[in-house]
Amino acid sequence: MSGERLFNLLPAVYRLRDSQLAQSMNLLSGSETAQLRALQTSASPLTAAQQAQLEQLTAKGARGPIQSLLMLIEEQLAAVEYDLNQLYDDQFIETCAEWVIPYIGDLIGYQLVNGVAPAIASPRAEVANTISFRRRKGTVLVLEQLARDVTGWGAHATEFFKVLAVTQYMKQVRPYRYYAPDLRFWQTREYVDTAFDFTAHTVDVRRIAVERGRYNVQNIGIFLWSLNAYSLTNVPATAVDASGRFFRLSPLGEDMPLFNNPVSQGSEVAAASQPVNVPDRLRRRVLCQDIQSGVAAVYYGQQKSLALYLNNTLINPFQVQVCDLSGQDGNWANVPAIGGSYLACIDAELGRIVLANPLQSSPPAGSVTPQLQASFYYGFNGDMGGGEYSRSTSFTVQTEAAVFPFPDSSTPARYTSLQDALNFAAFAAVNLAGDGQVAVEITNSGIYSEPGSPALQINVPAGATIELRAADGCRPTLVLGGEISVTGGTESTFTLNGIVIAYAQPSGTGLPPALLHVPDSGANQLANLGLTHCTLVPGWALTPAGTPQPSYAGLPALLAESSGLQIVVQKSILGGLRAGLGATVTLSDGIVDATNPSGVAYAGLDGVGAGGSLTLTACTVIGKIHATLFSLISNSILWAILPDGDSWSAPVLADRKQAGCVRFSYLPGGSVIPRQFECVEENSAGPRPIFHSLRYSDPDYAKLSPSTDPSIRQGADDGGEMGAFHFVLAPLRENDLTVRIQEYLPVGLEFGIFYQT
Repeated sequence: MSGERLFNLLPAVYRLRDSQLAQSMNLLSGSETAQLRALQTSASPLTAAQQAQLEQLTAKGARGPIQSLLMLIEEQLAAVEYDLNQLYDDQFIETCAEWVIPYIGDLIGYQLVNGVAPAIASPRAEVANTISFRRRKGTVLVLEQLARDVTGWGAHATEFFKVLAVTQYMKQVRPYRYYAPDLRFWQTREYVDTAFDFTAHTVDVRRIAVERGRYNVQNIGIFLWSLNAYSLTNVPATAVDASGRFFRLSPLGEDMPLFNNPVSQGSEVAAASQPVNVPDRLRRRVLCQDIQSGVAAVYYGQQKSLALYLNNTLINPFQVQVCDLSGQDGNWANVPAIGGSYLACIDAELGRIVLANPLQSSPPAGSVTPQLQASFYYGFNGDMGGGEYSRSTSFTVQTEAAVFPFPDSSTPARYTSLQDALNFAAFAAVNLAGDGQVAVEITNSGIYSEPGSPALQINVPAGATIELRAADGCRPTLVLGGEISVTGGTESTFTLNGIVIAYAQPSGTGLPPALLHVPDSGANQLANLGLTHCTLVPGWALTPAGTPQPSYAGLPALLAESSGLQIVVQKSILGGLRAGLGATVTLSDGIVDATNPSGVAYAGLDGVGAGGSLTLTACTVIGKIHATLFSLISNSILWAILPDGDSWSAPVLADRKQAGCVRFSYLPGGSVIPRQFECVEENSAGPRPIFHSLRYSDPDYAKLSPSTDPSIRQGADDGGEMGAFHFVLAPLRENDLTVRIQEYLPVGLEFGIFYQT
């Protein structure tokens, strides 16, 4: 404050006398006078900070004692004025201070929720929305918007009285509500018993509140799509055979259902959601009807749910036919004749493609090798195992100059293969200026075949860090013909981030010991191994049906022989692990899958003895475990069985039971573990986890069913579910939804929650 307002109210004679006193007296201190003189006589141009300081000292030297006194008085008056203005602002939720928000919320009866979903994470916005929603209280659109915002999932609200088979009220006739369904339209059958069912139903008198009944006058159905749709962009289709006509969209070569990329309804729901607004499986008939719209298609095209590219050119939608291509390989149904009028036939429910004309595997010299690519969406329960979701905060190497893209963008190219790029990174870590941290970043979602044995040989220099990662927004797949072997010097670190790794055995070669191998050689002193948002495919490879390849059964995905190695795994999906006694393994928010509950998920190098110290936080482990020590097992599900005649003494076994802790976890019966706290142990009459699927290729892989007993599904330390998807906090989202819906539900009505995925 300058004090000008009060000072200007004084008579001119006093202002004049005050100015004369300021000119006759030096009111600056000695240091301030010297500083002012130095700034005034500076030969070089003043910086912005120096200019501001010069103006401040000049103004202070020109002020008299009366002006200085009034400046202090005006500062206090300004504080009082600010407080009065804030008192007015505090009457409105948009402008009030943070400490006032709870009071306004209490005044309007706002009920506090967990706030898991981003849309309700801000208390200010939540209280403001409560005031807005009160004006629309009792309408089905408010219930739908609450379900969408509170859970963060796709949602649809249905008033079941509208689909009851009853005599219609003559003052409100619904002419399309037939008692018997109109079978002339495919939509009738396609959406039966789903959220968008519009056929007539007889009355169901069971309670909807316990999710047993649906169709009754007082019932409201809240339908949720808890699986997310994740993109894969410009991915080469996987050839089924050498004919050049038959392909699968999955980079791992298995059948997979495609998902819809939901179209946003906007911040405020003004109309009920439609199938295009939710992340549901993409149905054949829906896609077939949509694709006939050409450039106006909602599901097909660039930046949409599905796009097919032939030689980097989008295939015209009128040249794409939707078919049911089910059947065993070599005998797919509805395969068109060669040279048909359509370029491609696609089955969205199986992820299969047939081309009208085969691609030439050996094109004429000088021509471009033809290629079929696709952009599409697949379903999964959370950000885990790699994907085109945001992962940049998890990168180990953050210095842009230390990141080397692959394929190389420099001219001339510094490297042409992934092995060359890793060798270049190792050289750069030692010879280029920096802290020894370098990264090789794969910049697309392509499929990279590494047929060598070993497929990749990585040697990290002493004290250096090498990171092999996918760029943010990419999910590449490495298909190996051998192991990835990692060695390093003292205090060295190797990390993987955002990559899917599978195996494809070349003919005439033996099997490697693991997909990722840290050998125990005299020169190997690798200190740290990290995996974040990665997948080492359980079972190494998948059959076309999506099951693990039986020829690789029992083989570990990760084999750590080196002593003293620290392994940290986060948000990843792995097959079985084998670790030496000197290793330390820490896993969080991930899945370890031996592909069978009777298989070995974690053990020593021989697959029977004890592995190194193990820590599990919010993990799902499918298979038996034998460790020297359980440092901590928390919020996890250990799902293992001992078949008759098994040599193991217990499905989960720790050699040292005096140290460590197991808390808030599900354990197989007969486990030999250290002290436990608030755990659920398997018994003949006790609760068990109910998984939708334990097959890696399924969208609902390792996802707990809502019918799972609350002691497991809400048994984590924060009220969330045990297991790998604890971070999704699905039960807390449901609780938030229940609190919100009850507040806005019309009097006398009941609601039920139904999961569509």
